[in-house]
Amino acid sequence: MAQHSVHSGGANGGHGGGAHDSQHEAHGSFKSYLTGFLLSIVLTIIPLVVVLNHWVEGTGAMVIMLGTAVLQFVVQLVFFMHLREEKKPRWNLMALILGLIILLTIVIGSIWIMTYNQVA
Repeated sequence: MAQHSVHSGGANGGHGGGAHDSQHEAHGSFKSYLTGFLLSIVLTIIPLVVVLNHWVEGTGAMVIMLGTAVLQFVVQLVFFMHLREEKKPRWNLMALILGLIILLTIVIGSIWIMTYNQVA
């Protein structure tokens, strides 16, 4: 019932108090969004510049693109989806893992079908 009393009244005219307000503010602060945005831009520009300037080709270019894509995914989860800031991040992480398993199953299955479904 402590959560109810924080939200329903008090000396601050019903606005709650203390740690709850600072946690809510940190959840979507301008600094957090700006940091995530700038990291996303940098992680988008890196593979673009590398590939367009032919600095690395073939497997190396693919590794750079996949590496920055994974980092981009992590940045999106941390700065925009606030995965680690939840009270119970384990449930969000399990839902994310289930989604990734479904996604990988669809992508790998589609590639397998397109590769081995050749009409003779």
